[in-house]
Amino acid sequence: MTSDRWIVLIIGLVLVAFIIWFFWLKRSKGVRASDSTSGHQEVMILVKGGYTPDTIVVQRGKPVRLNFRREETASCSEKVILADFNKSADLPTGEVVPIEFVPETPGEYEFACAMGMFRGRLIVE
Repeated sequence: MTSDRWIVLIIGLVLVAFIIWFFWLKRSKGVRASDSTSGHQEVMILVKGGYTPDTIVVQRGKPVRLNFRREETASCSEKVILADFNKSADLPTGEVVPIEFVPETPGEYEFACAMGMFRGRLIVE
């Protein structure tokens, strides 16, 4: 193999490794939900090409309110599902939709769109 083919091969492998890391292996530290005056741990989640923030940290045993605001029209983002808490909600464009629950068991829980393309993580401490 010539040197230019080796260079292309190495660059290709580096790009594949970066894509795997970025989409599947990268872990963000997360945003800690803030305490509201109503006694909930609360956070606003923007739905636009994914969830921002996509990792939320809460305390167990305290009520949680996740406020979702969808700012796009893609059909995948029309619904959010928190399967471990038996919660789901339709997300109309431009509206804030709260989902409330009380997490009792520490751990990591996933929330996602109906198709599973948009994913987020809830860390209960």
